[in-house]
Amino acid sequence: MSSSSSDPAHALEGDYSNLWRCIDRDNVHGLNLADPDDAKETIKPWDQRENIEKFAESNVDDQVIIHVPFSQNVRLRSVLLKLGRGEVAPVHLRIYANHPNIVDFSEAETTKAQLDITLLQGEPGVVEYPLRVAAFTSINSVSLFFSESVGGDVSRIYYIGFKGDIRELKKDKDPQMDIPAANAADAPLFDRLQDKATGQQTTAR
Repeated sequence: MSSSSSDPAHALEGDYSNLWRCIDRDNVHGLNLADPDDAKETIKPWDQRENIEKFAESNVDDQVIIHVPFSQNVRLRSVLLKLGRGEVAPVHLRIYANHPNIVDFSEAETTKAQLDITLLQGEPGVVEYPLRVAAFTSINSVSLFFSESVGGDVSRIYYIGFKGDIRELKKDKDPQMDIPAANAADAPLFDRLQDKATGQQTTAR
């Protein structure tokens, strides 16, 4: 894990592996927020990651779930977080992958999370939490469940980001290329040999 003051995090600036552009921000939403639209405020470009004027904050208690869909399948390598400090700092995070809709609180208790960790406390900047890539290989959405704030009443999230890469979609099949892979490069030669073999069979009769 690293904070924004370390070299790896600084390398994110302009890095292709920052997946901000792959997030479907318009459809980011959350549960138990003071303002439901505030979930979108946590999704910011990297150069706005330290902005603390916009954030998401829990409402009734310290539990918050934020659902982040992607515009295309991605492979996630790490999650980047800037969280509240002191009393409003969440301590626990669970991430659920590839649920078409947000995981609600009752479902979260009975659903196995792909990530279940204790968050670092007192970090002033963005912290990078590595993910087990095998569990996040082909992802179209994640639900992040923050809980157990230090003060026990409110959790606050300033920034959520991801590092990883885009999973390329398979191209539409070209009927003209419908040739066995082993013979694709030599298709004309294969045809000639087939014609020759046919001619030989005709002569032998």
